[in-house]
Amino acid sequence: MAGIIIYISGSRIFSNTKAAINLASKSFFGEFKGGLVIYSPFEAAYLAEKCRARIEDINTLKKIEKKDKNFAEKYEVFRNLREKGMIVKEGMKFGADFRVYEKSHIPGKHHAAYLVYVLEGSKIDAKILAAKARVAHSTAKVLLLAMIDSEGDINYYEVNWKNLK
Repeated sequence: MAGIIIYISGSRIFSNTKAAINLASKSFFGEFKGGLVIYSPFEAAYLAEKCRARIEDINTLKKIEKKDKNFAEKYEVFRNLREKGMIVKEGMKFGADFRVYEKSHIPGKHHAAYLVYVLEGSKIDAKILAAKARVAHSTAKVLLLAMIDSEGDINYYEVNWKNLK
């Protein structure tokens, strides 16, 4: 196991180990803030699953995960995108579940290419879809709707905004 120890204080998930700093610099897991590497719950769970980190208080992480009733589905999408080599960050600021960077793009130096919204079931309200598409369009990102089918496969649907003249 790598030398990353992840700590949790309230809803803050972080590490200050040299291994965490190195991984954040190379693979963009976490974000640097105040001398710490701050993780999303998805990043922390993924690093623990891959035996790259040990979470000091796993029960607190489970409590954080339980606050999001769709955490399991979102985590599956997070894992799928990371395993495709994409850099995945939380997308709350954009009204999405995730913002996703191309393999060669560096967060902070480049903009995310995609906003990903994980669907519960197979339906989405038209007003919600229009709002999410508008935000993606206005921020020069592609909206991807992620849906897990009955066989456990993840399907991505690209939504584009089109102005007709």
